[in-house]
Amino acid sequence: MVDRDKGVAIRGYLLTCIAGLRKQWFLIGMVLAILLAQFHPAPGCKGGLLKPEFTVKYIAVSLIFLNSGLSVKTEDLKHALLLVKLHLFIQLYTFVFIPITTTLVIATLTHNFGMLPIIYMGLHTLSCLPPPVSTAVLLTKSAHGNEAAAIFNSVFGSFLGIIITPFLLLSLVGSSTTPSLVFIIGQLMLTVVLPLVMGQVLKPYIQKHLDQLSPPYSAINSGILLFIIYTTFCDAFKGSVANLELNTIVTAIFSVVMFQVIFLSLAFALSLVSGAFSRGDIVAILFCSTHKSLTLGLPILQVVFANSADIGLLTLPLLIYHPTQILLGSAIVPSLQKWANEEIV
Repeated sequence: MVDRDKGVAIRGYLLTCIAGLRKQWFLIGMVLAILLAQFHPAPGCKGGLLKPEFTVKYIAVSLIFLNSGLSVKTEDLKHALLLVKLHLFIQLYTFVFIPITTTLVIATLTHNFGMLPIIYMGLHTLSCLPPPVSTAVLLTKSAHGNEAAAIFNSVFGSFLGIIITPFLLLSLVGSSTTPSLVFIIGQLMLTVVLPLVMGQVLKPYIQKHLDQLSPPYSAINSGILLFIIYTTFCDAFKGSVANLELNTIVTAIFSVVMFQVIFLSLAFALSLVSGAFSRGDIVAILFCSTHKSLTLGLPILQVVFANSADIGLLTLPLLIYHPTQILLGSAIVPSLQKWANEEIV
């Protein structure tokens, strides 16, 4: 009897572990993609079998945003249009406050203590990126925040990022290839905006078929992202990333985590002290103004730093930041949920 109960307990534990692994399949896939790039980089390098200079630059990125265009519910955005103060706070915090504050802090630390190039380049890169469309909305919803505002600001921030982020990157980080800003915006319009608009235009005509098929939009985007991550690191492991020491990587992880914690804390403090927002709005502010988009961030970095040897160094902090924002965001959701519900009661 005891052995039987023990067997049932072990089986239950294994099923729980499997369920957890399935839930975090993208993070596991991201690690595996990076490991594959380290041990077998040849197919994913430029000029290799997978031809990433074409398949990633044009096909993969375009498919991500065509998929997003088909899945985004534009009617949900109408409810949030009039929350001007909230939108202004989130977008200014994302594209003005974070880049300026990061620049000042990096300048101070570099002058007084010195700082490794990968750290300040990576943090500069992170500070310039737009918000994600998916994770910020999901976490806001889970914490009982203003979901409609989160959807609007995530989508609006992504569109702003297409124009603002390349300008900020070239100004703060620079690029050895010195691409034209007009060329960069044109490239992003072709691979990001056009597929997104096409998805929205096609959606009414094929909605019935989409409802029947119920395509896994998120899983499709995640699978394409894994392909982009693999090809990005194939070149990176043949260049600057291959020479990184363990203590440098640990320092990068610590810096990225602190970046997330500090700007989350500042967003909460500033929005609360202002007295202009409800608790539901503040929850949306926390996630929309501090989270960074892997889906849009990687394509932008691929375009802006297309021929740069430092693309791996610039991409690594973003890949660290992505799981960090999900794990940290998920950890604070229960407390935020309780706090937001107290206002309703």
